[in-house]
Amino acid sequence: AEELILKSFGHSQFLIKGDGKSILINPFKAVNCASQFPESQNIEKDLILASSRLADEGYNPNNDLMFVEPGTYEYNDLILNGISVDHDRLNGRRYGKATVWTWNQSDFKIVHMGGAAGDITFEDQIIINRPDILFISIGGGIKSYTGKEALNIIEILNPKIIIPVHFLTSKKNIDNCDFSNEDIFIENISQYKVKYIGNELKLNSKKNKEKIIYIFRN
Repeated sequence: AEELILKSFGHSQFLIKGDGKSILINPFKAVNCASQFPESQNIEKDLILASSRLADEGYNPNNDLMFVEPGTYEYNDLILNGISVDHDRLNGRRYGKATVWTWNQSDFKIVHMGGAAGDITFEDQIIINRPDILFISIGGGIKSYTGKEALNIIEILNPKIIIPVHFLTSKKNIDNCDFSNEDIFIENISQYKVKYIGNELKLNSKKNKEKIIYIFRN
C-alpha cells in the first residue's frame, strides 16, 4: 500500500497526500485561536475540504476548489462524504452547522471532525464508524469538543489512530481564544498509546497495528 503523508500547519489545517492526491483540510486565516500559528500560502493541493466557511477553517482567498457543504461528491475516483453536525454546543444557534468529512485514501478510512461540537446521530455513526484515522477537536470553547466530550465520540466510533485538533499548543496568552491544552484529553484515555511528533507523519496501512494518538507539535 502507498504511504499516506500528513503534514500539520496547526489548528485543524493539514495537507494529506496519498494515492496521487493532495487534500488540504481546513485552511485558516491567523485569527483568534488560529493566531498561535503562521498562515501558510501557496500550498499545492488538488482540493480543499473545509468544516465551514469561517475564517479559521475555511479560508480560501484564491477561490480554489473547496468542498464545504454536506453531501456526497466525486473527484476523479475519490468519493467524499460530508455530513452535517452542530458547530457549537448551542445546537448550532451561534455558529450553525459544520461538515464532518469522510473518505478513503491510501487504504485508510479518514474522518475529519475538526469543526464539530455537537452530538452525532445514529445515522451519522453508520457512515463514520470505525475510521482508521480520526481528526477530532479537543480544546473546548464554544465550537469545539472538550477533552471529555471527544472521548465520548471516540468510544462510539472506535478509531485506530486519533489526531487531536483545535487545542492550545502555545504557553502564551492568546486573545479571543478559549481553548484548553491537551492535558484533560490525554489524562482520561488509556487504551491508546500517545506519541508526540513534529509537523509531519508518514503512515502505511499494512503496518498500522496499534491504537495511537499522535500529538502534532508545529
